[in-house]
Amino acid sequence: MATDDKTRIRFYQTGSFAVGGRLLGEDQRSVQAEGERTNAITCGHRACQGCGEALGARYALDAAVRAAEGRVIAANATGCLEVFSTPYPESSWQIAWLHSLFGNAPAVATGIAAALKAKGREDVRVIGQGGDGGTVDIGFGCLSGMFERGDDVLYICYDNQGYMNTGVQRSGATPPAARTATTQAVGPEPGNVFGQGKSAPLIAMAHEIPYVATATVAELRDLEAKVEKAMGMHGPRYLHVFVPCPLGWGSASSDTIRLARLAKETGIFPVFEAEDGVVTRVSQIRRRLPVEDYLRPQRRFAHLFGDPGRPDVVARIQAGADRNIARFGLLAEGGAPS
Repeated sequence: MATDDKTRIRFYQTGSFAVGGRLLGEDQRSVQAEGERTNAITCGHRACQGCGEALGARYALDAAVRAAEGRVIAANATGCLEVFSTPYPESSWQIAWLHSLFGNAPAVATGIAAALKAKGREDVRVIGQGGDGGTVDIGFGCLSGMFERGDDVLYICYDNQGYMNTGVQRSGATPPAARTATTQAVGPEPGNVFGQGKSAPLIAMAHEIPYVATATVAELRDLEAKVEKAMGMHGPRYLHVFVPCPLGWGSASSDTIRLARLAKETGIFPVFEAEDGVVTRVSQIRRRLPVEDYLRPQRRFAHLFGDPGRPDVVARIQAGADRNIARFGLLAEGGAPS
């Protein structure tokens, strides 16, 4: 990308540690702090205010492009990310980018990787990406096949816990008790039913692929480091990124980063890395918080705190978070409940 005055990326925020740490030394700054970053998805897209998926995609793809020295091809499933970034005939993408169907992005990415291998282009890396609907549900068969075959693709799932593009319907990643258009807050078990859905990272681990990791948009450096590590490996790799959706969750657009951080600090969303099916590193909770702190700012859980509320349901959600903490060893020393 050219770097003259006309094309240089403008920074409206200066002197802050918040996005990239531009007060730090150059060797300590994040990709987002670099004036020469690729800006894989540029301004002008149609994402909602506070969209976690737009942030996650920019953070992940900018890191991937730097790691691959600009030689990246991305295959994108149908979904919010595709719709808001490429309203015909426009596109916000500044990398080689293809739109596939809702359920076949992993297969398309596999085809790209196979073509590059046939042409002897080992210098070009392939990324598949999509939301939880196109990954955890509709595209999971193709994703599992990609894992089994050992295809040289990094697949990134941006998880906003529902089909947000089509009207906020339930997906296999929608959490228990959450209200969606298809899981209304009525009856003895309001919202999404407990015991349904699946953990895509754990299923990916069961394939014993080289690398599986989870991350959130609240921890930029952690996300970038995991993308860089994945890009330094070959074979199938899977990254699952937690991206709050203000529209679908009924949360304030200014709370996106806060909710992503609370998901980790409550144990709702475990942040970890695994290699060959074995957990190798976890991001421990600094200050353990009750799940209520995470649930209350979201209108999709408002029925749990009305009159009458549902403390029994909140307790079940808390028990699930406690199991995550115990299972992954997420509680750091001194991280007792506040």
